[in-house]
Amino acid sequence: MGLISEVLLLPFAPVRGSAWAIRQVVQEAERIYYDPATIRAELARLEEQMEAGEITEEEFDRLEDDLLDRLEIASRGSAGTGNGTTP
Repeated sequence: MGLISEVLLLPFAPVRGSAWAIRQVVQEAERIYYDPATIRAELARLEEQMEAGEITEEEFDRLEDDLLDRLEIASRGSAGTGNGTTP
């Protein structure tokens, strides 16, 4: 039965391959998006923008809150990764 199903599903192989590639790209994008080092760099850049007068204090507060939320999510996600610590 396995051979027959493989033959019948063969026309869908490119779709399955494309779906796998898309999943890999999404996973890498999420890893970068929630990387604490990336978030800290964005926070530093945000502070520089405020000090340079490129953004208002209200914009800074809103964007900082978003970044801090991402940092919190990242720290919660890494708590259960088996890095030797238990929550």
